[in-house]
Amino acid sequence: MTSVAMARRRLALSRFWADFRRQRAGVVGLVILIVAVVLALVAPLFIDESVTSVVTGTGPKWAAPSLDYPFGTDESGRSILLMVWWGSRTSLLIGFLAALLSIVIGMVVGITAGHFRGWIGASLMRVTDWFLVLPSLVTAMVLAAILGGSTFTIIMAIGVTTWPTTARLIRAQTLAVEARPYIERSKALGGGHWHITTRHVVPNVAPLLLASTTLEVASAIVTESTLAFLGVSSNKTSWGTMLRGSYDWGAPTQGAWWYILIPGLAILAVVMAFMLAGRALEAVLNPQLRRAS
Repeated sequence: MTSVAMARRRLALSRFWADFRRQRAGVVGLVILIVAVVLALVAPLFIDESVTSVVTGTGPKWAAPSLDYPFGTDESGRSILLMVWWGSRTSLLIGFLAALLSIVIGMVVGITAGHFRGWIGASLMRVTDWFLVLPSLVTAMVLAAILGGSTFTIIMAIGVTTWPTTARLIRAQTLAVEARPYIERSKALGGGHWHITTRHVVPNVAPLLLASTTLEVASAIVTESTLAFLGVSSNKTSWGTMLRGSYDWGAPTQGAWWYILIPGLAILAVVMAFMLAGRALEAVLNPQLRRAS
C-alpha cells in the first residue's frame, strides 16, 4: 500500500512539474529565487557582518562601479556588492518567516471560521474584518516602534498584520470543500472535527496556501524594506536599511546613483521572482486557470 501511495505521489509531482515548466515566466522566477536563496545561504562562507561596519570600509568614498568595486562604494568606502549580498540574508529571512507566520494564522482562522458555523465562525470573521480595515503598514510601524525594531519584532509586526486576506481566502475554500458530498458521508460514518479538517479540508486548501505563500513572501519583503526605509527597523544589514542609508547620507546629491539603484533592483528582482512563481503555481494548481491557459 505504501509503494502504491509513493508511486501516486511521484506521478503527481511529475505532472505538476510538467505543467509548471509550461509557465515560462514562473520558471524564470523560480531560477531567480534559487539563485538568491543559494547566494544568501553561502554568504557566511565568504563574508561576514563586518562588511556592513562603517569602520571597516577600505575603499574610496562614493566610488562609482568599477572592476575593483562592481557595484561601487558608499559614504564609508564599503562595497555595495558585499553589503547587498550580506543584506539578502536578512531580507529573505524576514520575508520567509513573516509570510509563514501570516499564512499559519490565516490558515487556522480561515479553516476554523469555515468549519465551525454559528457564533464561532461569525466572531472570527468579525475579528478578521477588524484587522482587514486597519492599514497594515501603519499598524506594523506602530508595533515595531513600540516593541523595538529587532528582526524578531519586524517579523511579528508583519505577520500579525497581513493574515486577514489569507483567512478570508481559506474560509471561502473551506466552505466550498465542506459542501461536497463526501464530507457528509464522512460525518455520517463518525468523522469528527479533527478528522474532517485534517484529512479533507487541509489537503484541499494546501495548493491554495502554497501559491499564497509565495505572494506573501514578496509582500513581506516589500513591507520590511518600507519599514527599514522609514527608520522603524533597527536591522543594519537589510536592503531597506541600505536605501535608508543612501537617503540619510545624501546619495542623490553626491551623484551616487548606484547606492540607490542596486538595493532597489535587488528588492525588485526578488519580489518579481516571487510574484512570477506564485502566479505560475496558482495557474498550475487551480483547475479553472489551468484549463483557461
